[in-house]
Amino acid sequence: MPSDPAARPCIYVDADACPVKEEVYRVARRTGCRVEVVANAFIRTPPDIHFTQVAAGPDAADDWIAGRLQARDIVVTNDIPLADRALKAGAAAIAPNGQAFTQASIGSALAQRALMEHLRSFGEGQGGPRPFSAADRSRFLSALDTAVRRSQAPR
Repeated sequence: MPSDPAARPCIYVDADACPVKEEVYRVARRTGCRVEVVANAFIRTPPDIHFTQVAAGPDAADDWIAGRLQARDIVVTNDIPLADRALKAGAAAIAPNGQAFTQASIGSALAQRALMEHLRSFGEGQGGPRPFSAADRSRFLSALDTAVRRSQAPR
């Protein structure tokens, strides 16, 4: 792993309503990754974790994160368009439930998102996501470990 802190991969957390922040902190401490927690409202973070509060707005956190991504970085987000932007920047993108977004899967995820938005505009599909589970947390930790190992591997 590079000794220069700026050269280390950064884990960006799209933190509004993110249920796995503590898990990100633990993995980052163990692996030496930097963490950038980004949200529209204040979130208390440990002293060794950097927090950035962005202006209110639907895409302010996404834009802030996307504007700083480097190829070896990792983004933790439920936001599919942000995951797409991360992949286009050469970064990894993982949902809090452990779903790793890939170049092969992002197109269908964007299409499904558009379809669900269309259905909601007609009052359909109002159920919302299923509850977050312990299995989701476990899948997330596994996916984050895998992403960190890949980001730290020599290229």
